Amino acid sequence: MNIIRYPEKSSWTKLLQRPLFDLSSLYEKVRAILDDVKQNGDEALIKYEELFDHIKLNDLAVQPEELEKAGKELKPELKTAIQSALEHIKKFHEAQKFAPIRVETAPGVICEQRSVPISKVGLYIPGGSAPLFSTVLMLAAPAHIAGCESIILCTPPNKEGKINDAILFAAKLTGVNKIYKIGGSKAIAAMAYGTETIPKVDKIFGPGNQFVMAAKQLVALENVAIDMPAGPSEVAVIADDSCQPEFVAADLLSQAEHGPDSQVLLITPHAEIIQPVQIEIDRQLATLPRKDIAEKSLANSQIILVKNMAEAIEITNEYAPEHLIIATRNPREIAHQIQHAGSVFLGHYSTESAGDYASGTNHTLPTKGYAKAYSGLCLDSFMRKITYQELSADGLRHLGPIIEEMAQAEQLTAHKQAVSIRLATLSTENQ
Repeated sequence: MNIIRYPEKSSWTKLLQRPLFDLSSLYEKVRAILDDVKQNGDEALIKYEELFDHIKLNDLAVQPEELEKAGKELKPELKTAIQSALEHIKKFHEAQKFAPIRVETAPGVICEQRSVPISKVGLYIPGGSAPLFSTVLMLAAPAHIAGCESIILCTPPNKEGKINDAILFAAKLTGVNKIYKIGGSKAIAAMAYGTETIPKVDKIFGPGNQFVMAAKQLVALENVAIDMPAGPSEVAVIADDSCQPEFVAADLLSQAEHGPDSQVLLITPHAEIIQPVQIEIDRQLATLPRKDIAEKSLANSQIILVKNMAEAIEITNEYAPEHLIIATRNPREIAHQIQHAGSVFLGHYSTESAGDYASGTNHTLPTKGYAKAYSGLCLDSFMRKITYQELSADGLRHLGPIIEEMAQAEQLTAHKQAVSIRLATLSTENQ
């Protein structure tokens, strides 16, 4: 990790840049795939699966017997862990249910707001070097609680054309309606446009590589919604001299191992903790199976020594991390000053891994600084809010002159007339 000591504020923008990659040809390549799937459906999906992943698929859909087999072959300890994590996730998301609003804004004018579920949702689950069955829980559980009519899932198969057992088990456990063996940008295309086998959805959720993210952004320009713009995973740690270096190092490495384009930051006003953390990073890194990936991530990462805790908070808000760990004596005092973060972990024992798997909060979060404008996934992500208004005759009498005046000022005569006609009728009736 690069060590930056007391950076001037004028240098923060450059210092806090995420890793940059040449994406000049990415959108062109993805657009070609999207168009092909849009035109040729299943034929294009099977073609690309063989071309890119060297897998010959006869059937895109996971069959019931595959689900049953996955449940039987998964070790009991993992099944129990998944079930326990799901209960915590459900408990937190159940608490997010929206209470309808009914307000009389003026005499005779009733306004209401109610939540309704998004009918058809598509979930994308990466299945490469790290098959993210935990993401199945994070996406499917709130979708099911919300009451989504159709929940489908796409995930890439392995070289034998099979889906990871834990992904299948989690999908069945959370009430996913149908699972399909397809990955990458072509999976996003299938859910966005629909094919002979895979139905079109109203909104697409889930993380993925650069091709997946590009595909989501492109289809969002058409007739399907997406959860949020996102990029590689990241964590920032604010630490003081009460932190335990081995804890901090472990948290930094837990994000660094996600991918070579991930980024981690340590921000501290205490110079004396830097070397112990570095020593721990080196020691723990040496034993990681994903050492090579983590090393590439660390090369894009920073240890930032700041003047005081106030500056640490300011630079963190500027960075707007996906995950923020506050490893200090009084983490809540700092937490109340954090304005931009996806999810915040308070204290020395609140490892980011808890949020990834089992605490109950959702791990699908905004990255690349989008935490300044986007929230992490929640129950509302799977809901739509509809407003209602009802005006009595007295209500229209009250609002009518206001509406007429405003419509006239905007030169929208028909708007004014829609009110004036009704007011004239009411006036006649009262004679």
